Amino acid sequence: MSTALRRSVGELMIVGVSGKELTAVERAWLRVVRPAGVILFRRNIESAEQTRALLEAATSECSEIAFRFVDVEGGLVDRLKDALAPMPSAKAVYATHSRQLWHRHGALIGEAVAAFGFNTTLAPVVDLALPVSEPVMQTRSTTENPEEVAAYAAEFLAGLASKHVSGCAKHFPGLGGGTLDSHLATPSIERSLREMWQQDMIPYRRLAAQLPMVMVSHAAYPKTAGKNFPASISRWWITKILKEKIGYKGLVISDDLEMGGILNHACIEDAAVGSIEAGMHLIEICHSEELILRAFESLLSRAERSSGFRNLLVARAKEATQLRHRAIGKQIRPAISATGIAKLRERIKSFSVQVAARTKL
Repeated sequence: MSTALRRSVGELMIVGVSGKELTAVERAWLRVVRPAGVILFRRNIESAEQTRALLEAATSECSEIAFRFVDVEGGLVDRLKDALAPMPSAKAVYATHSRQLWHRHGALIGEAVAAFGFNTTLAPVVDLALPVSEPVMQTRSTTENPEEVAAYAAEFLAGLASKHVSGCAKHFPGLGGGTLDSHLATPSIERSLREMWQQDMIPYRRLAAQLPMVMVSHAAYPKTAGKNFPASISRWWITKILKEKIGYKGLVISDDLEMGGILNHACIEDAAVGSIEAGMHLIEICHSEELILRAFESLLSRAERSSGFRNLLVARAKEATQLRHRAIGKQIRPAISATGIAKLRERIKSFSVQVAARTKL
């Protein structure tokens, strides 16, 4: 097996690690896989200094100009809240109806993640806040008005960009009609393509040129041509609708392939291969090193057995690498002092107070 082919497989993967320091075993398998980047969670984050050290250690074994992912949406999903300060939710910030505060939300999150050494936050959520999904999505989604969702997301993304941080719209083609948590099960969303196109997909259509990347959900949409296949392994959703019909030219990334929404439908090997065949640029596996290595080996094995898949994989990896370099460049923000972190913490607290005051008016 060629080193070049192994490198191509690694260029398609984003992986997680177990703790606050890199273990010898993790360093060994990272050196084998050489992924496109890493994603950290609260289990990995204690302080800015420690997080930067972990990111440096992990990405030194990754591909050149690696992604450093974290989930900071504000509210329920905020991996920095213990180490820094809780960020207000997207729903709360949207409710201020202030474009200035929407932009500030993105800018503050961008400043926070950059201070900890990250270059990308997997936000904003652009799922519609439909009543049926409220028990699952809660404060992660902003409003049921798709044009307003797009307007908030545009300001949020501009705020991130002002701090040289990339964002990611999620979860294509939309979880607004879902009643199940895709971490545990595969949502089956009973919305037609017409409904989805005119409502759920409006944010993607409006923001296609602005979005560095789009995350695809593990939900199925049986009233569409996607049938009962999760969107994350559906060529119809990823290639036909997102890339061709909408015309999206940026990175396409899966939600975590360890989630029940996909593993209840397919084993990790089939999910990894299926997502790449469907048009995905990056697959995310956030926790289990066993599943990371099984996915890596399944992609490599399939490419060695099939010249057609090998050609597709190599081309997809080349495109993913070019898009990654365009999305994040080479700059990592220099470390800031403890005083700088303290001042940032106070600005976040002040922003939270301002948001709370505006929503009570």
